[in-house]
Amino acid sequence: MIRPIVFLLALFCATAVFAQGVNRALLNPAALNEQAPPVYKAKFDTSKGTFVVEVHRDWAPIGADRFYNLVKNGFYDDDRFFRVVEGFMVQFGISGNPQVSAQWENANLKDDPVTQSNKPGMITFATRGPNTRTTQVFINYNDNARLDTMGFAPFGQVTVGMNVVQSLYSGYGEGAPRGAGPSQPRMQADGNTYLASQFPKLDYITKATITK
Repeated sequence: MIRPIVFLLALFCATAVFAQGVNRALLNPAALNEQAPPVYKAKFDTSKGTFVVEVHRDWAPIGADRFYNLVKNGFYDDDRFFRVVEGFMVQFGISGNPQVSAQWENANLKDDPVTQSNKPGMITFATRGPNTRTTQVFINYNDNARLDTMGFAPFGQVTVGMNVVQSLYSGYGEGAPRGAGPSQPRMQADGNTYLASQFPKLDYITKATITK
């Protein structure tokens, strides 16, 4: 028989581990509003290797600040590269934890003016229309300058490991319903449980960190 005090201690420890796994800061998007440095680097350790993004705040300050806070607080850790389209781009940024996704789904940002072009290696927030950026970003594989006039504002560039970015698994192609890849609504609802069971070959981020 488990003594009550031992049981309570075990329950407390389990709760603490859960909180650490989620990072409670990610459950309050409005509180993650730290201003980013003028230039910073974000290192992504992935299932295929490491790449580094150099962010320039003056390129797109609102987006640069959001990305800084997301990386710093572990939002992208264990996230999948869920949309990898050869000759176009790779997209990521839906949390593998549905509890976190629910908090960020409508945490929209105002648009930044487009000051840089969507050239190979440039990283940009995805949008659903004006002032709808949240957490999803994409890295351009090719020269996608046509996106510039559509409001997609690059805020950084891959400076190390572009070969890693280009090697990410692309076998599922475009996402549903246009392609055979993952459904974003299902990702929002079921997170990595859905992806691991239905799309096990997707590459993923093990850890993302801000570096100097």
